[in-house]
Amino acid sequence: MYDVVIIGAGVSGCAVARELSRYQLNICVIEKEEDVCCGTSKANSAIVHAGFDAPAGSLMAKLNVEGNERMEELSRELDFPFQRNGSLVVCLHEEELPGLQTLYDRGLKNGVKDLRIIGRVELKELEPSISDDAVAALYAPTGGIVCPFAMNLALAENAAGNGVGFWFDTEVTGFDRREGWWSIHTNQGEFKSRYVVNAAGVYADQIHNMVSNRKLHITPRRGEYCLLDRSAAGFVTHTIFQLPGKYGKGVLVTPTVHGNTLIGPTAEDIEDREGTNTTQTGIRELMEKAEATVKGIPFHQVITSFAGLRAHEDGHEFCIGEVEDAPGFIDCAGIESPGLTAAPAVGEMAAHIICELEHPQVNPDFTGYRKGILDPKTLSKEEHAALIRRNPAYGNIVCRCEMITEGEILDAVNRPLGAKSLDGIKRRTRAGMGRCQGGFCSPKVMELLAGERNLNVSEITKSGAGSQMIAGINKDR
Repeated sequence: MYDVVIIGAGVSGCAVARELSRYQLNICVIEKEEDVCCGTSKANSAIVHAGFDAPAGSLMAKLNVEGNERMEELSRELDFPFQRNGSLVVCLHEEELPGLQTLYDRGLKNGVKDLRIIGRVELKELEPSISDDAVAALYAPTGGIVCPFAMNLALAENAAGNGVGFWFDTEVTGFDRREGWWSIHTNQGEFKSRYVVNAAGVYADQIHNMVSNRKLHITPRRGEYCLLDRSAAGFVTHTIFQLPGKYGKGVLVTPTVHGNTLIGPTAEDIEDREGTNTTQTGIRELMEKAEATVKGIPFHQVITSFAGLRAHEDGHEFCIGEVEDAPGFIDCAGIESPGLTAAPAVGEMAAHIICELEHPQVNPDFTGYRKGILDPKTLSKEEHAALIRRNPAYGNIVCRCEMITEGEILDAVNRPLGAKSLDGIKRRTRAGMGRCQGGFCSPKVMELLAGERNLNVSEITKSGAGSQMIAGINKDR
């Protein structure tokens, strides 16, 4: 029995959990996948939006700007990478300049700081690879980039450290409400709670519609991406957008906090809520569109492609609040772009709603700080040598592409909410995210994971149940 049950361990759900852990409440997070950050939060543009795109006066605009302003402090508190690299919305035709002006005016109304419209000369100085057709751009210095995995995991680990429980492989199947309590039916049994927070991503409408006669509808919007090798680092330094169209901000080209270059996304409305496959048509489309804005993109250095799903609500607005005909049931639904940016503010808003209803006492043991996995590459030679003397595992390189050590992998498995799969290791350490995409390091990572989890290596999965990597060991046959 809980005071609050949060459905969904993506960035929104974990942000809510972290904010609520400031109070003396019994809280848990229910997640249908095997780990934190397995849905929309794991496959996105990793952009911290400045806030000029969302309609003026919308909740989306308000929380975007608030989340952006909060991000730098949050990254220091929770030890995840964040950079304010600035963003550029590029205009390629003189006749489209009024659209750029509209975006600038909207940004001012939304409270975005330091916006400027710059001409071709300054634009070329900022980004030499910009298209020769570019005539102007909207420059937003407050735009940034973040690691979405690290941010999501940091929020989750901090919440767990403050007493929040996490239940994985737990899928919600229905609800009942009796005498002020919600009964939450799952494949792992029944949970009881006075409050429920619905942060279920592309499934948030289905969860909402189980309890309310006022229906929500969310469309999964697939976006495909290409990721370039780190040898292409510095090809662009700002996040480069195209003028927004019907489906959003178009295909962007951006650096990542880890030194790669990311290109995408496309935008395709689909019915399959698990439809994260890439397509030949989609990849070709994003390449063609990206080359219209940035010239000479080294597509021969693409090391992987992937797709994510955005939870597009019909009204294109965040749906956050207590459901009118379901007391104690709080929606955090329709959290699509700029949802990653807005997450800190989404967490604060949802927590405030519950606090207004419950008036809980402050948690005297709350800590707002969390330390991430130690990266030996950030140490001096002397510090790294001393670390290896204390723990030789930090001298054994397992992933050659990203130079990830055995010590980092063991930390990823054994820390709070530790990794249970290859993808879990990848999200926490980047082992397997480099040029060879795990071709070299996967067997060793599996061996380490099996040893720490007391499993046979054949039981190790890529991403949870049904994704076993091997059928057995040759020498055992």
